[in-house]
Amino acid sequence: MKAYLSLLKHTPFFMAMSDEEILSILQCMSAVVTPYPKGSYILRAGNSTEVMGIVLSGSAVIVQEDVWGHRNILDILSPGDSCGEVFAASMGSVLNVSVVAEADCQVLLLNINRILSACSNTCSHHAQLIRNLVNVIAGKSLRMHDKINHISKRSTKEKLLSYLSSEADRCGSLSFTIPYNRQQLADYLCVERAAMSVALSQMQKDGILQYSKNKFTLFTYSSD
Repeated sequence: MKAYLSLLKHTPFFMAMSDEEILSILQCMSAVVTPYPKGSYILRAGNSTEVMGIVLSGSAVIVQEDVWGHRNILDILSPGDSCGEVFAASMGSVLNVSVVAEADCQVLLLNINRILSACSNTCSHHAQLIRNLVNVIAGKSLRMHDKINHISKRSTKEKLLSYLSSEADRCGSLSFTIPYNRQQLADYLCVERAAMSVALSQMQKDGILQYSKNKFTLFTYSSD
């Protein structure tokens, strides 16, 4: 586990904790590092789970899939990002999303019951761990609220502008890189890829934005 300390100490889940405290928690929670090849399910819709995961390497995607194979991307996970905590914390709940490895990845699995129940070792940092978990869940709730706001717009253009504007605000710059490729962005915004490509091309012609792959620059205009 020591090999992953430099990553873990910078994740929201282990915020404000020392190396020794993190190692103590990992031991207390019987943490396990599990490899997942590209395309495999880390968590699958329809199942229940008692574990949450933290991506240590590679990447994964949180998706909703219907029986016809249509995908609704909810989030993309990079090293340091977590998954499954909401469902694991709600005992008996069934997953309505899947977490799929987008590339070969290593995932740290933690039993959520060890977090929510009193620690037998009376760890002084257990309260901090619970606060961090609440912050992680709250952050995901806010991101879901943002997604709902984006996809509630009427047109593909409005959905794109809503999302890109929020990304510019989040990055503090009109030039930024998004985590999605074209198909992933279409899935995230619940639009057809072809229609999205047409809208992006037209907005670039109109001088609203400029883009190359997943790099975007937005242009604003003065009232003069």
